[in-house]
Amino acid sequence: MRRKDFEQLDEQEVHEFLTERSYGVLGLHGEDGWPNLVPLNFVYHEGNIYFHGSKIGQKINDLRANEKVSFAVADEYALIPSYLSDPKLACPATAFFKSVLIRGHTTLIEDMEEKATVFSALMNKLQKEGGYAPISVHDPDYVPQLKGTAVVKIEVDSMSAKFKFGQNWNETRRRKVEQGLQQRAAARDEETVALMRKYCPAHREE
Repeated sequence: MRRKDFEQLDEQEVHEFLTERSYGVLGLHGEDGWPNLVPLNFVYHEGNIYFHGSKIGQKINDLRANEKVSFAVADEYALIPSYLSDPKLACPATAFFKSVLIRGHTTLIEDMEEKATVFSALMNKLQKEGGYAPISVHDPDYVPQLKGTAVVKIEVDSMSAKFKFGQNWNETRRRKVEQGLQQRAAARDEETVALMRKYCPAHREE
């Protein structure tokens, strides 16, 4: 059963998460009847998901056969060892993460101006430092690339998000885990503690 404690309903929070992340998993209806999962780079732009790729191949064939897709984006912030909560049992071991699940339908973009806009948004996300000429349909060096690359838009029909940071825990367990993460001081532990404090009701009431 899905816990409502972890559902994230703040549209701005979800927007920021999708804007920050660059990698997701596309779920397609495979021609052979099996679900087809494709990891890929994406950009969240003006409320839609965009990605690019070859104009030929299994992915495009599947999209042409059925435009309905799922798209998932997730990020694991920290593994939470069981012993931070219980000195004996393994059961409390968990992970803290953010995830977004989208259902939508796809469109192959043919308009060159829209393609250029999407590629510009993608490059701004993946290569913020610049170092390339602006992408334009008026630059003859870009035209062959724009024509030869497939750009796909996922128009969002539904979106759900789950942010898990111990929202359902009591204060004693939460404090113990926070202290354990602070002592461990792994790469994202400080960030994880900050998110625990942000999303846990007890902290919001303090």
